[in-house]
Amino acid sequence: MYLMKICTIIGARPQFIKSSIISKELSKVRNIHEIVIHTGQHFNKNMSNIFFEEMVIPAPNYNLDIHSLSHGAMTGRQLEKVEDILQNEKPNLVLVYGDTNSTLAGALAAAKLNIPIAHVEAGLRSFNRKMPEEINRILTDHISDILFAPTDYGVHNLIREGIEKLKIHKVGDVMYDTALYFGKIAEKKSKILTQLNLEPKKYLLATVHREENTDNKEILQQIFAAFGESLLPVVIPLHPRTKKIVTNSNILLSKQIKCIDPVGYLDMIMLEKNALKIVTDSGGVQKEAFFYKVPCITLRNDTEWIELVKNNVNKLAGTNKEKIIEAILSFNPIDFNFSFYGSGEAAKSICKILIGKS
Repeated sequence: MYLMKICTIIGARPQFIKSSIISKELSKVRNIHEIVIHTGQHFNKNMSNIFFEEMVIPAPNYNLDIHSLSHGAMTGRQLEKVEDILQNEKPNLVLVYGDTNSTLAGALAAAKLNIPIAHVEAGLRSFNRKMPEEINRILTDHISDILFAPTDYGVHNLIREGIEKLKIHKVGDVMYDTALYFGKIAEKKSKILTQLNLEPKKYLLATVHREENTDNKEILQQIFAAFGESLLPVVIPLHPRTKKIVTNSNILLSKQIKCIDPVGYLDMIMLEKNALKIVTDSGGVQKEAFFYKVPCITLRNDTEWIELVKNNVNKLAGTNKEKIIEAILSFNPIDFNFSFYGSGEAAKSICKILIGKS
């Protein structure tokens, strides 16, 4: 007989990674039963299935297969389907991660049914309301009952917005947990450098997927033009949506640019660890660059991970071609000895707190 049933709601690559390490901890507790709902927001095999295989995560109990829609349509359909499942499963708690449409849909469905919500990665703010992720994370935080903040900065934001201190728990970052755990596995299993004929520290790694970058042809051209003037090859695991836009927009790709299909988590770790620098508009990749002590150049004017910028391990270059090139050539931080994200025990802390709520 289970004392506590938890419904975990995930839908995108970063959430698979974060949930993997917490699910491992939850599985060790005899009286907790976890039900996993995959909304299908990331549906490409290399962005979904492979993560469950590599991380040895049990297949989701539900896969809603909802993707490739506008933000409103996607969130609405996810909300409807998740609500049906929650009514049938009657969990004691709903666990959501990060800032995607799946996060907000899951939290709203739970709130409407008066089911307590726990939010992992609470309190992050870029203060850019044009980003859908910013809206998702703010709304989720304000309807959640348990807020797991990764940093002091996250705690400060939540308190500043009037959220009760008793709801807030600073636990560290589960992404750091996964970086430590899967980093060792990647070293043994990944063959991606050999497959792509890459030498360590002789290439740049880039990712581009944010709508504000991909949906503006002029901005996308600026970014890829900057990559084309790099002195080293630029490896880009190309998000399917970005690939489609690049093709349809007839954006020219220099010989320096090596576009590849999305890769699994273990291969991505190895590409990150061995890159000379990382250029990205991803929130998660910014942190992973820091974990592996690789300089990060961010293709945005703001970031949720402000502590990385303040301590000069992350450079906000925006999307101007000349600024990106300048950062690629001149940004060379050497001190990565900061402990912003805990000690790699975030998942254990979260599990302990959840057990205390049972």
